[in-house]
Amino acid sequence: MDDNNLLGKVVHSKSGRDRNRYFIIVGILNADYVYISDGDLRKIEKPKKKKIKHLIFTDITADEISELILQGKKISNSKIRKFLQVEEV
Repeated sequence: MDDNNLLGKVVHSKSGRDRNRYFIIVGILNADYVYISDGDLRKIEKPKKKKIKHLIFTDITADEISELILQGKKISNSKIRKFLQVEEV
């Protein structure tokens, strides 16, 4: 999967103390790790570094958030929270 296609993807954590929570991918470290945020437990200022193999990918992409990331603009925690609530994931 292309790195830019990962940005903004909604994922479900399948291990760790954040197990069974939904997050949005806000950054890519390398082929094994990504940065995830939910705007609540993990804020955009301090995203969680998570192994890709510990995530379940959904078909949902936060297009608006991925566009902001690619443009280098600031993303608010409330925008991430609202997206995850509206999608009811």
